[in-house]
Amino acid sequence: MLELPAPAKLNLFLHIVGRRDDGYHNLQTVFQFLDYGDQLSFKPRDDEQLILVDKDSGIANADNLVMKAAKLLYQQAKKRCAHLPGADITLTKRLPQGAGLGGGSSDAATALVGLNYLWNQPLTQSELEHLGLQLGADVPIFVHGHSAFAEGVGERFTDITIDTPYYLVVKPKVSISTAALFRHPALQRDCPLLNTDSWQQADTCNVFEPVVCDLYPEVAKLRDRLLQYAPTRLTGSGACLFARFDSLDAAAQVQRQFSELQSFVAQGQNRSPLIRTLTQY
Repeated sequence: MLELPAPAKLNLFLHIVGRRDDGYHNLQTVFQFLDYGDQLSFKPRDDEQLILVDKDSGIANADNLVMKAAKLLYQQAKKRCAHLPGADITLTKRLPQGAGLGGGSSDAATALVGLNYLWNQPLTQSELEHLGLQLGADVPIFVHGHSAFAEGVGERFTDITIDTPYYLVVKPKVSISTAALFRHPALQRDCPLLNTDSWQQADTCNVFEPVVCDLYPEVAKLRDRLLQYAPTRLTGSGACLFARFDSLDAAAQVQRQFSELQSFVAQGQNRSPLIRTLTQY
């Protein structure tokens, strides 16, 4: 049995620096992992079936990114391995969906990394990142496993080492459509390019935040409440907001003021808990 975490991520900032010919947007962002997330377990089978047990997400297996990742990897690994066993995969969800924390993408990445390890690593990390990009723009960073300044659609990384404060992450009671936000006419798409080596958090923003706060007053109200206690920002395209604290106690004390909402406290990580855990096997 192989048990691995699927950690959450934060976008410490998120800029759009232009549109691409393929309709996607070019981004600049900084990804940082959290020591909190979902959990996946893997057990080899005697046959070639891939079986997913997911009692928490409510997503049909056919649509689940974990199953899509497992099948995609199996197809590639089968080309290099004469005998490849199937696997029983169990997903335990803790991260809210549609939160901007990368939960589904992290689950898919942990499936790729975990099964690749279970099958004696037929694919390299770079190949896994490439496979991950076929599943979603946020999957490669979870495979990559280190805090990074990211560009392109979020798949080109420059590793960085940054502070690891504690964050209070709070989810308002709203559901946000990322696709609709990308189409919104008020979304800023011409942020000036930042230098990978000299960016400062104070000079950044999340371009989705003003649009989300305008469309969803609940998010704006929650942000204003959190700002009374600590610097606060939207992660990804939302809906979660994160507030930064210097200590676990300070974050936990403020968390009690938001007991009516889904929330958690976690510490930032420069090295992904997924990669750190895998090295212990």
